[in-house]
Amino acid sequence: MSIDTKAAMNIAHVLTEALPYIKRFQDKTIVIKYGGNAMVDEKLKRGFARDVVLMKLVGMNPIVVHGGGPQIGKVLAQVGKESSFINGMRVTDSETMDIVEMVLGGLVNKEIVNLINQQGGHAVGLTGKDGGLIKAKKLTFTKQSPEMSTPEIIDIGHVGDVESIDNSVVNMLVHGDFIPVIAPIGVGEDGQSYNINADLVAGRLATSLNAEKLMLLTNTTGVLDTDGNLLTGLNASQVEELIDDGTIHGGMLPKIRCALEAVQSGVNTAQIIDGRVEHAVLLEIFTKAGVGTLIHG
Repeated sequence: MSIDTKAAMNIAHVLTEALPYIKRFQDKTIVIKYGGNAMVDEKLKRGFARDVVLMKLVGMNPIVVHGGGPQIGKVLAQVGKESSFINGMRVTDSETMDIVEMVLGGLVNKEIVNLINQQGGHAVGLTGKDGGLIKAKKLTFTKQSPEMSTPEIIDIGHVGDVESIDNSVVNMLVHGDFIPVIAPIGVGEDGQSYNINADLVAGRLATSLNAEKLMLLTNTTGVLDTDGNLLTGLNASQVEELIDDGTIHGGMLPKIRCALEAVQSGVNTAQIIDGRVEHAVLLEIFTKAGVGTLIHG
């Protein structure tokens, strides 16, 4: 058998394996949170764009929600403004919020749109302010210690939570054969802009759209057990047990809680996948093995 024939056979095998998944997800909405290494490695960036275009071409409805923490930090450093964090959240005064909005809604968002369009797609960039997509509310948290008689309320500025989502503009784009690319910036009743965690926005958007899947790209293999083995096919009660016994901890906790909330609110499955793997999105959708942790209700 010649090399060319072997290559053709491999292609045929891949297409045959993918066909049932293409049929299954025809006209289904898949919300993808795009971040981590997949957003900064040039090869991974181009691969992600091609994956999203292919999903659209075979009849799926991909929607991209992106982060941009490292890019924000870089621009803040360039203008001589120091980044500070409380409980992992960026303290965002008015000046910082202007930069966040410029980086997320401008530089990062338009780069992703351009990459997708270069691969033959039709992407449209949005922030949560467009079409009233994301109504935000100010996020605060409290600090309590034994010596304090009352909790201290900590104000971290223009950091928000999702109050509500109006997905009409997203539906219009999806049905117009476009790929929405969304920056996680919302607007409050006071007209102020708020920076919102991209995982949270992706999860709430997936719920609002009654999406088939929520996919969260990370810089980790997925959820691991105490021996370092990948866990997948988890249901809600199993996830809660892993949280309670400390197997799931640290930076994975917010992503897991986001995924769990989505599947408990009507999204069929949520996946935490390794964005460091080339074509991770396609591998998770079109193969049996996948490259991450799948969570179902």
